[in-house]
Order: sequence, then structure tokens, then C-alpha cells
Amino acid sequence: MPGDDPTPLPWQPDSDYNLSICVLASGSKGNAIYISDGRTSILLDAGLSGSEIERRLKSRNLSPADLDALLVSHEHTDHIQGIGVLSRRFKLPVYLSRATGQTSPALGKVHELKTFECGLTFRINRLIIHPFSISHDAADPAGFTIAQNGTRIGIATDLGIATSMVKEHLKGCALLIVEANHDPELLANGPYPWPVKQRIRSRTGHLSNIDSKNLLKELRHEGLRHVILAHLSETNNTPQKAFEEVAPALANSRTHLTVARQDICGPLVHLK
Repeated sequence: MPGDDPTPLPWQPDSDYNLSICVLASGSKGNAIYISDGRTSILLDAGLSGSEIERRLKSRNLSPADLDALLVSHEHTDHIQGIGVLSRRFKLPVYLSRATGQTSPALGKVHELKTFECGLTFRINRLIIHPFSISHDAADPAGFTIAQNGTRIGIATDLGIATSMVKEHLKGCALLIVEANHDPELLANGPYPWPVKQRIRSRTGHLSNIDSKNLLKELRHEGLRHVILAHLSETNNTPQKAFEEVAPALANSRTHLTVARQDICGPLVHLK
């Protein structure tokens, strides 16, 4: 597959810039996360239409013209729908794994293609990106840690199990975006066909609220400032259920817990 390798390390930090994060959308109808240090800005996934992503960015006083790159976690449509049009419209490079690119015909033509390999750190200007493998029914799905100036955030959605490797990568982050896809009882008693229920509950499916709670019990630490629960099912979960199930994992801590929505753009969170 054509495309240049991402720019390698080394890299020197800049003390003038901090990380800002905004979950533009999260769920089975489309996912997109804005990440910036004030000078380099990227989108992790773009699973809404290009025009809707532009609208949501502008609702937070962010300009799509200021983006530097698009980063892709895996090839499912709810993560790549707007990648091609945004790449072409704003001349943005697209970073993805080689296997993801080979199974993503829906991407269409992009301005520039750059490939990464899970397990190997690279940088996009000032942002240090470390992709790591996760367990999901895709060609080469990735979670990410993204760091700048000693501050690190971790993102792991669309995974059926939090492996030891996932936990190791997410340790010590100041902000986590983790999946809380479904309530097991709602899923079991809901309208989905049995094979779909089995897929969701499998090791290559999605984390439940309980799974997310147990993961955060292991990951909580004094420096964890924010946790954002992501990729909630609109059929098999509710924001209230997810919050109430997961919140005890962070009890008596200073961590701020919020729930990302499919229909509403989240706030712009600043890490200082």
C-alpha cells in the first residue's frame, strides 16, 4: 500500500502548550475526537459526514482548516465515513495501519497516506502517538496514547476485552477515553438478533459498563484528571446507566467522569 512512514522520534517538548480534547461524537452512528496542543491539531477518526464534523468543530469555535492530520483507529464505517472528504478538502494526511488501509475501500481518495504499525511510536508534529493493538473484529484495530510535554492521554474504544497490554499502555494517563458500550441486561433482553448479541459480548466485540468499571478500578491514580465514557449503544445502554455503573470505580478521587454522546458534541477539555 502506498504511503510514507510517519515521522520518527526524537522529539523535544515545548512547555508553552497543553493538550485539549473534545469528543465530537461517539457511538455506532459515528465517532470523532479532536486533540490539540495549541499548535498541532488532529482528529482521531471521522465517522460522521464531512459537513457534520465541520459543524461540530465550529460549535466549539474550532476550525477544520487548522487541523494537521487525521488518525484512523480501524476501518469500520462509523470511524472513517468523513475521512476521505476531509482529507481532500483540507489537504490533510491520513495516518492508519497498513492492514486498515488495505481493508478500507470506503476511504476513497485521500490527500496523503501515511502508515503506522501498532507498537511503534511516531509523531505528528509535536504530538507523540503510540498505537497499540486491541481486540476487535477489524483488520488491525488500534488504541492510542497521545502525549505532549509530559502529559499523556489514552484512548481505547471498540474492544471486547481489556488485555494486560491495553492496561499497561493506559496506566498513568491524565485523561482516559474508554468504552462503556452496553448494559448486559439491556443487551440480553433487547431487540438485537442473537448472533449480534454474541458478537457484542465476545472478546472481539465491545466492553460493557461493568467491564469499564473494572478496568478503571485498575487504572485509577492520583494524576487521572478526566475519564470520558465512550461508544455507548443507543439501544443497549443509557448515559445514566453507564455513569452510575462506572462512577464507584472513581469514588473518593479527584477524577472528573463524563459520558460522551452520539448526538451532542462534548465540551473542550483542557489539560494543564
